Amino acid sequence: MSLKPLVFEILLALSAGSRHGWSLVHEVEERLGGEPLLPGNFYRTLRRLLADGLIEEAPSTHREDDERRRYFRLTADGERAARDEARRLDALVRDARLQRVLRARKS
Repeated sequence: MSLKPLVFEILLALSAGSRHGWSLVHEVEERLGGEPLLPGNFYRTLRRLLADGLIEEAPSTHREDDERRRYFRLTADGERAARDEARRLDALVRDARLQRVLRARKS
């Protein structure tokens, strides 16, 4: 099953370690070429990822952080989902190259 692009981007951002919500917003916007995210959609997606067990809340690792900030990290299921989606996308790109929709990269 494929993941929605926003879900995959959040999982990718969390693959580097735990992050708080606002930090995730900025990284995902950057990954999407500066396209602004609607906060309601973003936080609704975070709630869905929590409910689905793909992410979980993590303790803050910074003393100076505001206690209102919620940190998130990937679960084992979240890592697996991100890996599966990356493999699926990789297979699509390989097929696109075989069909000459994309050119093979030069090394």
